[in-house]
Amino acid sequence: MRKYDDEYKQQAVKKIHDGQSVASVARELGVAESLLHNWKRQVTASSSDADKETLLLKRRIRELEMERDILKKAALIFGRSA
Repeated sequence: MRKYDDEYKQQAVKKIHDGQSVASVARELGVAESLLHNWKRQVTASSSDADKETLLLKRRIRELEMERDILKKAALIFGRSA
């Protein structure tokens, strides 16, 4: 069984927090998705409250940006047909 250092785990979890899916990070690094979920849980448990809030806010920003992009595309589509 291969051992991974803490920095490697944190970098993998950072990719997930930055918006990549767990599946894509798992394929990229050649590790099981369940292992990434465990690392994510460990990193989140050891994070401070401020770090957790920052992660939640970043996730919300990504969601809002996706919603905005969808609405922009819809406006373009419906604007053409009018």
